[in-house]
Amino acid sequence: MACEEILKAVFPLLEGRDLATCMSVCKQWREIAQDDYFWKCLCAKRWPSICKQSSPATLTYHKLFKTFYRRQQSRTFLPPCLSFSDLEFYIDIWTEEKLIFSEVVPGPVLQKGKWAPPTGICDVLRFHLESPDYKMTLPMQPRFNIPLGETVSVSVLVGRKDSKKVACLINKSVFDYIDRSAYRALAFDYLDFSPAHPFVSGIRAWISLLFMDHSHEGVFDVFGIELDFCDAANSEDQVLWLLDMLDWK
Repeated sequence: MACEEILKAVFPLLEGRDLATCMSVCKQWREIAQDDYFWKCLCAKRWPSICKQSSPATLTYHKLFKTFYRRQQSRTFLPPCLSFSDLEFYIDIWTEEKLIFSEVVPGPVLQKGKWAPPTGICDVLRFHLESPDYKMTLPMQPRFNIPLGETVSVSVLVGRKDSKKVACLINKSVFDYIDRSAYRALAFDYLDFSPAHPFVSGIRAWISLLFMDHSHEGVFDVFGIELDFCDAANSEDQVLWLLDMLDWK
């Protein structure tokens, strides 16, 4: 048998990765391996129904196989349209019905808290704050105390300086979970997204009170807060993309 006949007999038996490798051996192998019949055979193994047509759904079966034979790798996104310099966060915290914290926090201040936690915090909380996960943190100045058992709630709005619009991150949610091992009290709310993103849902904004034991038992000494979107965003760019998709009013 001639070399070309041997290749035409062997190529239909190969897997896609091997056939693609053969195309880089030499010009003759490449010309033979480009025959769309071989790629139709591979497509028929993976997607039999698409090969029942008289012609491929795409330009060629080679293109079809090359495009979909493996999962798409994560793509590099363009830089976000927003920046933290465009944002202001409006944070209000109540204990029962008494307002105990109310501040307008510039985006760059909350961006990724570049402050040293106070001495005396537990090792679990220190490890959490020093982890590489993206979290926005803010020190409480002055610090405040919360008696154990009181209902504490929080609201967080975010404003855009570029468009003079506001979106809601957290709407009077209660800190109803206390992690005593990490000295954090947590609250969350589900984000409302713009109608331009109808299939985005179920993503939460989380806010935590960071505290230490007080000299009086049964009192939390709150020294900071933490805001994150760990369900969906783990970098600065991802957080900004997420905020850009909110339902801005």
